[in-house]
Amino acid sequence: MDLLNTLVDKGLRRELPTREEALAVLATSDDELLDVVAAAGKVRRQWFGRRVKLNYLVNLKSGLCPEDCSYCSQRLGSTAGILKYTWLKPEEASQAAAAGVAGGAKRVCLVASGRGPTDRDVDRVGKTIAAIKEQNEGVEVCACLGLLSDGQAERLRDAGADAYNHNLNTSEATYGQITKTHTYADRVDTVQKAHGAGLSACSGLIAGMGESDEDLVDVVFSLRELDADSVPVNFLIPFEGTPLAKEWNLTPQRCLRILAMARFVCPDVEVRLAGGREVHLRSMQPLALHIVNSIFLGDYLTSEGQAGQADLDMIADAGFEVEGAGTSTLPAHRSDVAAAATGGGCGSNGGASLCGSGAPAEGDEAAGCGSACGGCSGHAPAARTPAPVQAEAGEVRPELVAVRRRGAGTDVAPNA
Repeated sequence: MDLLNTLVDKGLRRELPTREEALAVLATSDDELLDVVAAAGKVRRQWFGRRVKLNYLVNLKSGLCPEDCSYCSQRLGSTAGILKYTWLKPEEASQAAAAGVAGGAKRVCLVASGRGPTDRDVDRVGKTIAAIKEQNEGVEVCACLGLLSDGQAERLRDAGADAYNHNLNTSEATYGQITKTHTYADRVDTVQKAHGAGLSACSGLIAGMGESDEDLVDVVFSLRELDADSVPVNFLIPFEGTPLAKEWNLTPQRCLRILAMARFVCPDVEVRLAGGREVHLRSMQPLALHIVNSIFLGDYLTSEGQAGQADLDMIADAGFEVEGAGTSTLPAHRSDVAAAATGGGCGSNGGASLCGSGAPAEGDEAAGCGSACGGCSGHAPAARTPAPVQAEAGEVRPELVAVRRRGAGTDVAPNA
């Protein structure tokens, strides 16, 4: 296809496709799917070879969120039966992170529910970062705490954070349809604060919320403009008890086209296969590795992922290799800039989900992820495979969504 040849040539030159070209990728037929994957794979291999970076989520504080993000199981008014607990202690978080690092994760992602952190919360997270880095030499730490106030990004950087995650999630034009308690501009401001402080910016999207192709292209182009180093692509898992519980709009083929479009628009950044891959890609997950260069290992924030060993086997069977701790994730032209800005932080190397229990501590109601956590999406459990049939739009499918019941805050070992 002339389109794909053009997109490959542009990707190898780091040249931005046109909006029409990006839309055309999403409009390709299933008969053309393998051609699309192969073309995106050429761009992926140019900048990242056959390496796959592993990230591990640690949910520092689950539920109890005052924000109304329609996709999130931790939202205000959610009746999803998720784990709810207040802040993990630094040693608890470090222990949980160690499981992911032992499984090969380069980056630990520390996430907390809520609108945004208080200064006290920033201090708390700083102690957690120190505990994790003391026990896991060389590990990257990304914080995802919601909307940042002035000076907080700098304090996180000084505490040892390498990156900050805050997803845009969807286009500016439709953002007000999924969230009312904060704005798209608030999210952009937080990403810019993180970037300006010298943190590696991690910002992505959630597909499958009923958005149009134009919305998907808009948000990916916005992420390119923000110059995010990492772009996690989440696929909505409709949790029973949330407003989007009946939004089953994705097929494996559409997921692959969305990933390919993101790769063509952001050819030399870390495109991460994030929430929802087990449910929506199912047996076609290995094909996605030809497009993305990063995945989450094991479980997610409030939902279970497939077994960590299954992730490692999938990577090996597909002919890829886990990226080592001493290898720079980003290509030299990006990692050199990031290292100069951060003093050698996360822009040049390569996440984390925990839980505890108890009532909120003082100030907890104001702390957390501000729905920055695309990983709030649900996932199928390791013990069973998601149903191979496509769920129908307009119905709730709780059997495809498994709430996390293991890891920190439980008596069951984490999945990593």
